[in-house]
Amino acid sequence: MAEKEGGIVKQGHEEGLKMAIALLEEFELPGGLLPLANVIEVGLVRSTGYMWIHQKEKVEHNFKMISKLVSYDTDITGFIEKKRIKKLKGVKAKELLLWPPVSEITIDDPPTGKIHFKSLAGITKTFPVEAFAPPH
Repeated sequence: MAEKEGGIVKQGHEEGLKMAIALLEEFELPGGLLPLANVIEVGLVRSTGYMWIHQKEKVEHNFKMISKLVSYDTDITGFIEKKRIKKLKGVKAKELLLWPPVSEITIDDPPTGKIHFKSLAGITKTFPVEAFAPPH
């Protein structure tokens, strides 16, 4: 794929997960945002911010602090930049009986302690950033 050209790629769960967490830290996003399992590959094209994650199976994660069930597909892609992931694909948050795809994640800058999830339907949900802190 042309969009992956010149990308830094890590293969395997341990290396891939390390890279995904390092990216979240580098771009000032909460470390628990991507609870991945069985990572096959993680990649980033620095020049464009295009990132991709390929995992063996879909993961559903319940963020207990906000009682929010989030589904992570086998393929997750998006464009990462400081405090934001745009054009996100492969992440859905359960809303009553629906699973609207999350298209953008943004953290306020300057920080307010809030993180915003925008869906393709134009709905934005705001939560405390600490709800997505990595598990200790």
